Amino acid sequence: MTSHNIPPSSLRDSSASLPTSDYVSGPSDSLPQELPISRVIQSQDPKNSSTSVSTHDHSISGRTMSSMPERYSTAPTIAVSFVSQDDASKDVPHIPSHYKDTGSSISLPHHRSKDVGLPASPLGSTDASEPPPATDPVPPADAPGAQAQTFNPKSLRFWLIIVSNFVAIFLVALDRTILTTAIPKMTDAFRTQSDIGWYGSAYMLTSAASQLLFGRIYKFYNIKWTYLFTIIIFEAGSIICAAAPTSITFIIGRAVAGVGSAGIFSGSMMIMIPMVPLPRRPLFQAAFGMVFGISSVVGPLVGGGFTQAISWRWCFWINLPVGGIAFILLLFLLQNHHTDHPPVPLWQHIMRLDPIGTLFFIPSIVSLLLALQWGGSQYEWDSWRIILLFSVFAVAFIAFGVVQIVMPKTATVPRHVICQRSMLAGAFFMLFLSGAMMMAIYYVPLWFQTVKHVSPVNSGVYTIPLMLSMIISSVISGIGIQKFGYYVPSMILCPIIMAIGEGFLSTLNPNTSSSKWIAFQFLAGFGLGFGMQTVNLAVQTVMPKEDVSTGIAISFFSQQLGAAIFVSVGQSILSNLLRKRLRGIPGIGDRVIISEGATHLRDLVPPQFQSRVAEAYNHACTRIFFAGAMLCCGTLISALFMQWKSVKTANPDAPTGQAGQNEKPESREVTGAAV
Repeated sequence: MTSHNIPPSSLRDSSASLPTSDYVSGPSDSLPQELPISRVIQSQDPKNSSTSVSTHDHSISGRTMSSMPERYSTAPTIAVSFVSQDDASKDVPHIPSHYKDTGSSISLPHHRSKDVGLPASPLGSTDASEPPPATDPVPPADAPGAQAQTFNPKSLRFWLIIVSNFVAIFLVALDRTILTTAIPKMTDAFRTQSDIGWYGSAYMLTSAASQLLFGRIYKFYNIKWTYLFTIIIFEAGSIICAAAPTSITFIIGRAVAGVGSAGIFSGSMMIMIPMVPLPRRPLFQAAFGMVFGISSVVGPLVGGGFTQAISWRWCFWINLPVGGIAFILLLFLLQNHHTDHPPVPLWQHIMRLDPIGTLFFIPSIVSLLLALQWGGSQYEWDSWRIILLFSVFAVAFIAFGVVQIVMPKTATVPRHVICQRSMLAGAFFMLFLSGAMMMAIYYVPLWFQTVKHVSPVNSGVYTIPLMLSMIISSVISGIGIQKFGYYVPSMILCPIIMAIGEGFLSTLNPNTSSSKWIAFQFLAGFGLGFGMQTVNLAVQTVMPKEDVSTGIAISFFSQQLGAAIFVSVGQSILSNLLRKRLRGIPGIGDRVIISEGATHLRDLVPPQFQSRVAEAYNHACTRIFFAGAMLCCGTLISALFMQWKSVKTANPDAPTGQAGQNEKPESREVTGAAV
């Protein structure tokens, strides 16, 4: 292919002409042989414009680009393609007069085809030694044509990639809750109970602290290899946990796995985006949320099954064969999409990852989560340690915010991203929703074990209504969004139905019949399924494609932060109410309530007081469910601030997202197409 750029000003006169021989990019005054053109009608619409030229033997048609780089604004170019002379157009379509002449991409029927791109240098340059601009015949991975090629639901390769992606998500989400029924056996193996709190918090700490960093990494570096590397990190952490000889080693393994999980969460979305066009994505997003929710609910069941049947260590060994298969499939089947960023020196690679902001962000999040983990359990809320941790969080987080404002080019959370209306509302939506979800997922099994006196495995079985209803509503939500295009209705339905369900759960008592607790769980799960993945879908709809990875990372970070905060809030409610209700029982003091497990506490009291223990746990758990219903109110308020955007009408030139109202359009290269 050879190319040539022509200033449209040269076509304003009816005597203007176009070259027909072999062309190279260059100024208009260096054109070879020319052909006469009768007249040119140039479009001036900055959004949807077209140009048509009628000649004696030839026809030219094309479109203008409002997003032309600034250096071409004074002398826009025309990209020309030549095809058979027999195909010449006879008619000149009507063009409204309000169009603006900012440059055109036109095609001229002739004996052969030539594609023309934007010039390599500003117009007016006479340096003929510059080579013509390189044109890439392969469209980028996120272009509409490329997505149409990769979206092939009838292909086995397509589904193997999707399923492998979901398997990775299932494993990392399962790791968040699988320990709840395995901890008693683990404390026996490690001969300590003082580290129990770290078994879960180490995973959440590193996952939340590194989530935004991975959003930055996925923006600049190869998605496939970054994603595979995070799977390796997660598998390495699982091996350390499974083989851990001591409690400290196990905690280190959990921290390593948490880092890998952060990269897998964001990467799973980035893998799906080039494969599935936005209008087709709601069902896949619903399936993603369904997998995440199912793994969170069945985690205690799987953990209890492995602990009773084999060993608690198989809660982590199982990650190796399952995750290994997913890794191998993705390694050989996943397309290697290249980034658009040119090579840069090492120091620029470092600055891309916002080292100064990260230096403040990670200590702030670690301090916050440690304060929430220790407060009310190991230390009183007014102890100097907890106050110091909250102070460090406040100072470091404010410093992080200042860095993001002062250094916007390398910001982990750019101001134009977090201040985008739907992004900010979606972050709060996920914060409150994940808190309400974890209060149900964590404390419904606890209610069964302490009030109904069932085994850990059976308590997992009894939460199946919560899981099934969530699956049903996730599918309904995905179908509805894909059909009608709008995700906000699902985001509004989610907290309304879930609040009703958690409100009913707050009425549970030791004599509640099975039909009632099944119905109450079904309502809560049914509401949850409507909103599980709508925020990620909103991010992909309203954000420009270069900010999608950052938006997804913010969404997952809000989800993890909400879970960590409100699980700790639930634990504080539980501890405080148990102290109040069990005061005066022989052998039961504050330290015993904090240090002993829920099922062991009942065994420590005389038989005549065991019913009182069950009533105390029932009161504490139902207050937690009521708090979850209140969080649903915050979720609803956040949903009302979302923009009503349709996945069907998102900007086709930015298939991975649509710029917000304050975003500047990207400059894009346009090549002529044969007609």
